[in-house]
Amino acid sequence: MVKIRVAVLTVSDTASSDASADKSGPTIKEIVQQNDHECVESRIVPDEEEQIRAAVKGWAEQGVADWIITTGGTGFGVRDRTPEALTPLFEREAPGIVHLLLASSLQKTPFAALSRPVAGTVKNSLVVTLPGSAKAVKENLEALFQAGVINHAIDLIRGGSGQGVHAQLASSTPQSSIQGSQGLQHSHSHHHNPHHHHHGDSHSVPTPRTTLSHDPSAPVSARHRVSPYPAITLEAALESILREVQPLDPREIPVSSDLRGTVLAEDIFAPQNVPPTTTTNVDGYAVRSSDPPGIYKVLTPRTHDLATPVPAGHIFRVNTGAPIPAGTDAVLMVEDTRLHSTDADGEEREVEALAQVDAGESVRKPGSDVKKGELALEKGTVVHAHGGEIGTMAFVGRQKVTVHPKPVVAILSTGNELLDIQTPQKMDVDGWGGIWDTNRPSLQAALEGMGYKVVDLGIVPDSLDKHIEALKRGLDQADIVLTTGGTSMGASDLLKPVIERHLSGTIHFGRVKIKPGKPTTFATIPTAKGSVPMFALPGNPASALVTFHVFVLPALRKLGGWPTARSQLPRVRVQLQSNMPLDPRVEFHRVSIQASAEGLKAYSTGGQRSSRVASLAGANGVVILPSKVEGGPSEMKAGEFVAAIVIGELQVQR
Repeated sequence: MVKIRVAVLTVSDTASSDASADKSGPTIKEIVQQNDHECVESRIVPDEEEQIRAAVKGWAEQGVADWIITTGGTGFGVRDRTPEALTPLFEREAPGIVHLLLASSLQKTPFAALSRPVAGTVKNSLVVTLPGSAKAVKENLEALFQAGVINHAIDLIRGGSGQGVHAQLASSTPQSSIQGSQGLQHSHSHHHNPHHHHHGDSHSVPTPRTTLSHDPSAPVSARHRVSPYPAITLEAALESILREVQPLDPREIPVSSDLRGTVLAEDIFAPQNVPPTTTTNVDGYAVRSSDPPGIYKVLTPRTHDLATPVPAGHIFRVNTGAPIPAGTDAVLMVEDTRLHSTDADGEEREVEALAQVDAGESVRKPGSDVKKGELALEKGTVVHAHGGEIGTMAFVGRQKVTVHPKPVVAILSTGNELLDIQTPQKMDVDGWGGIWDTNRPSLQAALEGMGYKVVDLGIVPDSLDKHIEALKRGLDQADIVLTTGGTSMGASDLLKPVIERHLSGTIHFGRVKIKPGKPTTFATIPTAKGSVPMFALPGNPASALVTFHVFVLPALRKLGGWPTARSQLPRVRVQLQSNMPLDPRVEFHRVSIQASAEGLKAYSTGGQRSSRVASLAGANGVVILPSKVEGGPSEMKAGEFVAAIVIGELQVQR
């Protein structure tokens, strides 16, 4: 049996403040190792549902552990919320494991009846909750290991048939234990596919899916009052995006300006020497280095063959980059000559050489720039718009190259209240005229300015069918879908339910601890062409543009094959030029970054309300303000240095 990778989560207000108070976590690690398995992760969190859920969900999504064990928070105490935190994550519950835990504990003490364990699968991880007592932990783990339940369960979740476990149990455990284990198998099969084990086929692992969104067909009164999606940190959100998004398949494209923004999917080697023959790097005359100053007759490509040595008393006129003829070994610059005579047509007949040059002067040898077979550009190189990479490809003679293409982006806005600025439809409901759709034009401008092709899906009303129809069109026509609005807690906010319930998508995060942009949602949708990333950004204009630069751009770059380390926009150190208040969340304050002799300075663009898109007019960066902590400062002071994300061209201070 392959070693089981175990992650241990201790849930305790006390231990989260003082790790030495955690007795059950180390006990679990010790028992896991005694059973020849591996503890790969461990963490302590307080009795807070969001933190418990986020820790387990993160481990499961990252695939770091086969078995996630929590300890603590399963009783009837006011702060005991572990079952409530984890049950919404379960794709398949495991009541048999719960029954085994309770049955083994009740043999020890009747107080086990007050324990509320839960168990189930989250993606490809088995999650089991244990009590917070070290003694109870030992008893529960003894039951799980002795019965062979854990080995069998993990084998099945990994996609195995369970035959190896059966053979091991049959040879090393009492018959009653084997029957108990087989009973678990049959119960498990009944819920998934009862024929897999009977016919000896491999066990199918279902597509991971966690549905936390509300049912849009239910009445408004049934909607969530508190978001079921844990608010995760900025860093965790970025890690999730860069982990889930994979580069588009490479394709061969002609070398032209259309390559701007693509990433090389192959190493580029020079197919020939550059230059291919001996050439000149100046305008002048090919000469023998032994020729002294004096008057010489002029030859040209029209009057003399390159392969024939230049006769004595003659020189050969050349232009930059042209080959030099046989019999010459240097080039005399035009500036070092004087016209002596011309023919009837005004053509040079004789010139006076004013200087003598050394052998090799102003001459480029074959392969002196690039030798045949030499690496000119590495795989993973970004083809920038400034032309250097495209010029290099043409320089070495490549007509076509294989690259990761730039993704096509589908965009749409949601909401009955929105009006298209170009084709407004009159909306007069009790004097309400609607609001202009700001997000689509601003995002389209940003995307096309970066060279991305945009599919405009328009404004989608608050209709379930219209949402499904528009998103399916986007998924069919584009490599990534970008929406704004419909991500919050309103009864008509439909994007999360549509993603999970109608498109079979997986929401990797539905809230982020940032300002603006808390309801930012990132998901992946399975399609015939593969998994398509989708971002549902907030409807407020400033929120949409800020989260586009912070989250969507890294995904676009990763799709386009950019190295992970370069997928995010650059961050620079800037000096604040005004005080900036802190928020409990990390805040992105829109600024104008100006370069001065003293360094980069950041000037606030004014009011930072998430609906005030004007705060981004003139902004070329966002300052990353840290979250306010208890006992810490309430603001960042003018003159302090902070990190900022560059979203536009830097300005020079006037």
